[in-house]
Amino acid sequence: MYATRCVIPVIKSPKDYQVYRISPNDSNRLAIIFDSTNANTSLTCCIEIFDVGGQTPPNRHQWAVEMFFVLKGEAIAMCDGKSATIKAGDSLLVPPTGTHLIKNTGSTRLYTLTVMVPNEDFSELIRSGIPSELDAEDMAVLGRLNTLMPC
Repeated sequence: MYATRCVIPVIKSPKDYQVYRISPNDSNRLAIIFDSTNANTSLTCCIEIFDVGGQTPPNRHQWAVEMFFVLKGEAIAMCDGKSATIKAGDSLLVPPTGTHLIKNTGSTRLYTLTVMVPNEDFSELIRSGIPSELDAEDMAVLGRLNTLMPC
């Protein structure tokens, strides 16, 4: 017989997400869903929102695996000199030490669910940035447009 422990899950909605732009001139924002601050585990899970033409700077992680799931839009993903086109429904897994970037190549914003395990100070980097907000377009993509409408 196995001992089980009931854990009450943490449930959040887009109104609870904390949104940041890491640097003032960045063309992407990150809305933290879960991280070590609010989930007591070493992961970072966020919605990454890229402006038209926006991209991440080239970056790499020593130990972490990073996964991008494209919710809306299209992009080019580059890793260690190789590139691939990704669009809504596609997933991208970047191994540790892979130098990578994601660039929005579409005519609308790009939205990805981005997960990094372990955290490797990613959420701390995000939280050290400039606070931002989700706008009506973001909330519509996240299925919560009605939360911005008056009753």
